[in-house]
Amino acid sequence: MADRGENGEYPAHWEADVVLRDGSTAHLRPIAPSDAGELQRMHTSQSEASIYLRFFTYKSKLTSKELARFTGVDHRDRVAFVTVRGGAIIGVGRYDRLDDPAEAEVAFNIADNTQGKGVGSILLEHLAAAARENGIERFSAEVLPENRKMLTVFAEAGYEVKRRFDDGVVALEFPIDPTDRSRAVMEAREHRAEARSLGGLLAPRSVAVVGASREWGSVGYSLLENLIEGGFSGPVYGINPDALEIAGMVSHASIAEVPGDVDLAVIAVPRPDLDAVIADCAAKDVRGVVVVTSGFDGAGEGAAEQQRELVRLARSNGMRLVGPASLGLVNTASDVRLNASVAPAMPKAGTLGLFSQSAAMGIILFTTASRRGVGVSSVVSAGNRADVSGNDAMQFWEDDDATSAVGLYLESFGNPRKFSRIARRLARSKPVIVAKSDYMGVRLPPGHAVRTTQAPLGAVDEMLRQSGVIRVQTNEQLMDIAQIVASQPLPAGGRVSIVTNSPALADVVADAVVQQGLEPARTNGGLELDDGQSRALPRLNRALAAALEPEEVDAGLVVLLPVRGIAVATLARAIYDAGRAAGKPVVVAFSGLLDPAFPAEGVLEEGEGPVVADSSNRALSGLQPALPYFASPGQAAAALGQIVSYVRWRERDFGEPVGVPDADVDRAEELVAGHLGRVSDTELLRLDHAQAAELLGCYGISVLESAAFETEDEAVAAAGRIGYPVALKTTDEHLRHRLDLGGVRLNVYDEESLRGNIRHMRSILEPFGAVGLELQAMAPSGQGCVVRALEDPLLGPLVSYGLAGDAVNLLDDWAHVIPPLSSTDLAEFVRSPRAAEKLFGYQGLPAVDVAALEDVLNRVATLKDQHPEIALLEFNPVLVASEGVTILAADVRIGNPAERTDSARRSMSKF
Repeated sequence: MADRGENGEYPAHWEADVVLRDGSTAHLRPIAPSDAGELQRMHTSQSEASIYLRFFTYKSKLTSKELARFTGVDHRDRVAFVTVRGGAIIGVGRYDRLDDPAEAEVAFNIADNTQGKGVGSILLEHLAAAARENGIERFSAEVLPENRKMLTVFAEAGYEVKRRFDDGVVALEFPIDPTDRSRAVMEAREHRAEARSLGGLLAPRSVAVVGASREWGSVGYSLLENLIEGGFSGPVYGINPDALEIAGMVSHASIAEVPGDVDLAVIAVPRPDLDAVIADCAAKDVRGVVVVTSGFDGAGEGAAEQQRELVRLARSNGMRLVGPASLGLVNTASDVRLNASVAPAMPKAGTLGLFSQSAAMGIILFTTASRRGVGVSSVVSAGNRADVSGNDAMQFWEDDDATSAVGLYLESFGNPRKFSRIARRLARSKPVIVAKSDYMGVRLPPGHAVRTTQAPLGAVDEMLRQSGVIRVQTNEQLMDIAQIVASQPLPAGGRVSIVTNSPALADVVADAVVQQGLEPARTNGGLELDDGQSRALPRLNRALAAALEPEEVDAGLVVLLPVRGIAVATLARAIYDAGRAAGKPVVVAFSGLLDPAFPAEGVLEEGEGPVVADSSNRALSGLQPALPYFASPGQAAAALGQIVSYVRWRERDFGEPVGVPDADVDRAEELVAGHLGRVSDTELLRLDHAQAAELLGCYGISVLESAAFETEDEAVAAAGRIGYPVALKTTDEHLRHRLDLGGVRLNVYDEESLRGNIRHMRSILEPFGAVGLELQAMAPSGQGCVVRALEDPLLGPLVSYGLAGDAVNLLDDWAHVIPPLSSTDLAEFVRSPRAAEKLFGYQGLPAVDVAALEDVLNRVATLKDQHPEIALLEFNPVLVASEGVTILAADVRIGNPAERTDSARRSMSKF
């Protein structure tokens, strides 16, 4: 759609794909004159009651003048959005600016067959975002009292709505700036819609395999066979135009010939046929598609464009798309048993939800879980992640009672701010384990059309840490943790009892525990188990009971060398029973295990040896009865240590949101808009000292005054104005902090000294070329810090800080955080650099004013979060004294911002 309004360019950035309340999708965009015919069709198909509620009278059809007015907008004073599915308009929302330029009147019209699906709420969110962009502060509306659905839309939007009854109508008015409540409402609706969207794919009532084949070994053959052999609870249809019969059932030439409804289509056809198949699925009202077909990586822009077209076709027709290059979907629930994947066998049922990108890593993750015997609740292989993403999976698993822990392998982010928001919420109730490449966000995986980051490498990891996820390097490490959290209760803390049958191992294991940040609470290294099963097992039971019973013990780590005459499964049963009785997690390392019946790592579950489920165990955290075991105590201690770190994160005080109540946001917006008018394309505009000081002052941030000069007389005059003593500095950004190179002179007390220092400094700096000089008032001595903030294409607002000098220049000792911040985030941010110990008193030096530093960082984070046009901000140095903070220099640059990936309106990730 490229139509323009009456005035101005078509605002393409307002377009969005959205998920409705029932989990289906639609496309939202600004209205255009070419929509007149479709708008008339929608109007004439409405009931008389709906037309009356919208227009306060009945109109059998819209006049040409009305159509022209409704579809002709200027995208500023008059804005309208349409929600479209399959080419048909299913909802319209509009605003018209009133005589008061800060207020606009809104109105909505939702198709009868779409009412109740949340279209009105979505339109309101997008209209409010567009209105704020155009300087509008308030919405008003007039609604008939009997129009309860529309009154509910306004009442439940989270805004502070004022209502009055006037002349037979309900008059509403409310400010449209996002509030904590309106954001919470939006996020809750988004969560329910996206969870339902993926839930419908994982629990379809019927499945069709498009590209099903009779050729053994082909992908189409395997998909159909796996669905049938897995015991899927609903009907399965094979689609192949060249076969009359497949897998003992009648084949259909196209999905249109299937006699019943189809919820899920699994597609394995050649790339050139995909568009037609997706169109057929749309015509059949299929809920979602899984595209197994690959070949979209490394094939140039043509393949990328075709992938985008696939997603556009699916979303605009109400469907979600998994893939391309997906391995498929798995749901082990007994009433579903969906194996719509290339996995040859239904995996073991359990409580772990798994998500992966790329087919190769999906295979590794799936086989690792199978090899270790870790049961899964559901598996989502996103392939190229063109549509369904890890965010969708987490939304679903948060509400899924069958899932107690989540593991994700990620290669790219579509919306990292949204990931952080969802992961943080999910991690408060369920462990979230994330394996990713160190270069994720920096390098683009094949077939993935997403943004890359310009932030330092550690920034993405800091975002994950801030989100509370358990970050690991490999799939093996992911499964180390998963096999514990999916089978054991979480430890209450880090105090670990160690039990081993080797005195030599006891100290080694204790050291391994300490290295993981855990505390050896008790150690029993003299357990004798080599005198026969009848004596050894009771002794093992008593030792474990004694080790786990004390309140000061949170978990047990059992390390056993091979025991003659006692099978591993028998030992496991005794260990499992002791842990169950104590209600505490137990992890075991069978060091030296050579039994070919058991993998090196895994879980012993029901049906494997004598570990048997019973009702008392199932009541313990609702987990599958199992005992996690490892080949080495170090491996077990490392996994347990990361779990304890996660528990500490989950049980901490998350603090309260912090902002800057005294900020003059409106004035800052005016200043930024004025500067932005002088920006050309991708260039950055550097503000001078006065401009930067005025903008920063809107957020209560002050920079110590400085005065540049050319002559000695100008310097003397400036010093008289500033007041002695003064600091003399070069303005060269590379030399201004270098006392050792002569770029700074401190404590200049009088005119004579000032003139002499100017002459001497110019002589010293002559080898570096012509450099400018400036004067600045002396600041209280303190610890130097550097604060940076930037607008990153991937992460959005990013704030970094470190202690000035070698810590940041040589050791890269930075802390990073993504706003908005809570009070706890802020406190942890200040304390994150390794050199931060110097802030609290170090080697006899006094502690500095950490609270003042936190205040400055909070103001910077709030400023950066609210103004994406501030492309770069740097304070260097910031002196933190025993009382107060002084900013000596500020570099502020303005640029044209990219659209952020998470905003106050619901929108699916761009493809």
